[in-house]
Amino acid sequence: MDRDLIAHFPVVLAVARRGGFAAAAAELGMSPSAVSHAVKTVEDRLGLPLLTRTTRSVAPTEAGAQFVAEVGPALAEVGEAVERLRATRGRVTGVLRLNAPRVALETALTPVIAEMAWRHPDLVIEVTSDDGLVDIVAGGWDAGVRLGEMIAQDMTAVRLTPPFKAIMVASPGYLAARGEPGVLADLADHNCIGFRLISTGGDYAWEVRENGADTAVRVRGSARVTDPLYARDLALAGVGVAYVFEPLVREAVREGRLRWLLPDTAIEEPGLFLYFPRRAAQAPKLRAFVDVAREVLGPRRRRDGSDRSGTTFS
Repeated sequence: MDRDLIAHFPVVLAVARRGGFAAAAAELGMSPSAVSHAVKTVEDRLGLPLLTRTTRSVAPTEAGAQFVAEVGPALAEVGEAVERLRATRGRVTGVLRLNAPRVALETALTPVIAEMAWRHPDLVIEVTSDDGLVDIVAGGWDAGVRLGEMIAQDMTAVRLTPPFKAIMVASPGYLAARGEPGVLADLADHNCIGFRLISTGGDYAWEVRENGADTAVRVRGSARVTDPLYARDLALAGVGVAYVFEPLVREAVREGRLRWLLPDTAIEEPGLFLYFPRRAAQAPKLRAFVDVAREVLGPRRRRDGSDRSGTTFS
């Protein structure tokens, strides 16, 4: 085995994962020329092209795809073994890469990351904010956060929050000027803040309950966003009616800065879950994150009264 060659393997994997030399260089803290040299060295010694370069993109060849599929997991196992050895001395190290939607940041991740910074200062937690559905394994993330219904069956899932509702809200000032909707049909006369799905480019239809059944309502308005937190901000500014997850507006509703509209139409979501491949469950950095999440979020949920059902972490 060419030990000097192995040192270049993570560079090839980063280029394949990021789809370009510049992006891989930024991730690795290297110059693009150094990344290109490392890839060329591996290809020359293996005698195979691993990446196809065009002026616009970089993609694995057939041999490159095999390299990623076989060498990637092997290097990950080596890295996890080293982390486990360091953990025996009480140190959790490395980089924990998480992919999470915006709703998860302030409702679940922030208090956990704050505590992790004190307990495990040698661990770097890198969060990619992404409301689309992604393949966390192919994207190089250690774990993701999603609604329970969006998680593949072959993943291990750990509950972070109790179930919560998706609700409609508007500011008192807006309602004073435009009136308050009494039934779903009244939304046609209101300025509704729309939501654009980044993954498909389509408009999101608001999912609600009507006459005991789930239905989708198409709305119109003068604003459309891709960020649920910005929808909340626009509602607070009096722009119109927003459709958001209740935890994002709980404080504003409690303080009277927003009003919950048509509460009987609200649907309940299963809550947010941390999920990851089963083989990663014993990684010290992931176990540490799960342990802190259990400790930090459990009492927090009971204290704010949002989890009266006694739900515990999976």
